[in-house]
Amino acid sequence: MKHLMPAEETLTRCVVDTLARKFYLYSSEGDERVINCETPDQFMNVLEVVRTRVSDNCLAYSNPLL
Repeated sequence: MKHLMPAEETLTRCVVDTLARKFYLYSSEGDERVINCETPDQFMNVLEVVRTRVSDNCLAYSNPLL
């Protein structure tokens, strides 16, 4: 009898809200997390990490309200 290993949870979507300085993370297991940056510097640091580590097909930017 084979023992199946549980699938590893992966990031499926990352939405960047530049106006609110927030990152919305969605996983393959249905979990949702929000990263709320308090300062512009903190937001830019997280954005730099996201841009280098998250694939383009998972990354999206929210539309600003005009």
